[in-house]
Amino acid sequence: MVQGASFGAELRRRRVEAGVSLGDLAEKVRYSKGHLSKVERRQKNASIDLARLCDRELDAGGELSALVTEKGISGATVTEAPTEWTMPWVLRMSVRHGNDFVAYDESALGDPAVRPGAMSWRMASSPEFDGEARDALAHFSSLFAECRNLGQSFGPVVVTQILVTSMNALRGLAGSASRPGDRDAALRLAARYAEYAGWMTQEAADDTASLWWTDRAVALAKAGGDSEFAAYTLVRRADVALYRMDGRGTVEYARTAEEQSHSLRIRGLAAQRRAQGHALLGEDAACFRALDRAADLMTRAARESADEPVAPGTDPVIGSMHLAELADFVAGWCLHDLGRTEEAVNRLEGGLDAIPVRARRARARYGARLALALAEAGELTSACAIVEAVTSSVSVVDSATIRADLQRLARRLNRWPRDPEARLAATRIAEALHTGDR
Repeated sequence: MVQGASFGAELRRRRVEAGVSLGDLAEKVRYSKGHLSKVERRQKNASIDLARLCDRELDAGGELSALVTEKGISGATVTEAPTEWTMPWVLRMSVRHGNDFVAYDESALGDPAVRPGAMSWRMASSPEFDGEARDALAHFSSLFAECRNLGQSFGPVVVTQILVTSMNALRGLAGSASRPGDRDAALRLAARYAEYAGWMTQEAADDTASLWWTDRAVALAKAGGDSEFAAYTLVRRADVALYRMDGRGTVEYARTAEEQSHSLRIRGLAAQRRAQGHALLGEDAACFRALDRAADLMTRAARESADEPVAPGTDPVIGSMHLAELADFVAGWCLHDLGRTEEAVNRLEGGLDAIPVRARRARARYGARLALALAEAGELTSACAIVEAVTSSVSVVDSATIRADLQRLARRLNRWPRDPEARLAATRIAEALHTGDR
């Protein structure tokens, strides 16, 4: 039995592994197929009688019955009363008006006799940002790199909280800076935090919040004297359009970014998004032209970066830092969306091993795309072999973009309803998607 599984999920897993259809099981236990379907999908609770019948028919040794209480509540948990460490905290952040912290006991809301009901205090404003500015910014730059690493191992909820509080600290330092150069550097770094917060909220399936943070990134960068960053945020807007399957919007945002930017790297990233947008639209020639242009721009950007020494306080590198073969990933994605699945597999195969094991988000994203291409190319065994690794990461990194790819993969696997590998892989995907629900 899978540890922590609900009755519905465990029932489906055992039924699929036993090769028993939903209709056959319904006939054996004398429940309707529709009722069993709702139980498996957790839309109905299972009775203890149903659990015992399923135990017998699937030879589960009482493990299914153990997941159901006498009242028929599957997977029930007891909610404990709020404890000291779980009480809500509220932090109001304002550069002009200072920061306020509030903690309150939820039980005090319904019982005025509970004291103290709340505790609050005004937090001290930022000290003057003077001669130690460069050292402070170096620490915040290192923290940003750690946030990006953390984003590869944990979900957006965890990472975004760190990003927002750090970003506010940088805003405070910028507001108290005695030298314009220090102020600008702090604001530019805050813009990077805001842009990454936008990516994390996109991963949390909140496009509205993602675009809001993207707008904040533009404002912070502009205030810090960085006119190039606005072009990169257009690349981020192209990302949002891409995952909405809006090919035309992807192309237009990326085209504008490519035209407005003077940075070779930003133009290269924009050309990659443009290629992906053309692929969604089925425009082969335009897609390949954009890919060639992106490859040239990224090569020149890498050469330029290698020739220039890295100065202390340098702004972090823009774009992905965990996909070692970013060009192959983008090209493979494009070939898949163009329906050239065998070419997509050839381009994507091998790239997964180049991604560090600790970069779970990047590996899961790459793996999901590779598995999808393999399934569409008819290489079912290879596709299913990747599914377990991908699904084991989904609930941890909590990625809406990866779940979207897994949903597409599940639909492909359903084309082989009698194949045990496909059925098991589809079950794993269904469990991963449910675990990641919000």
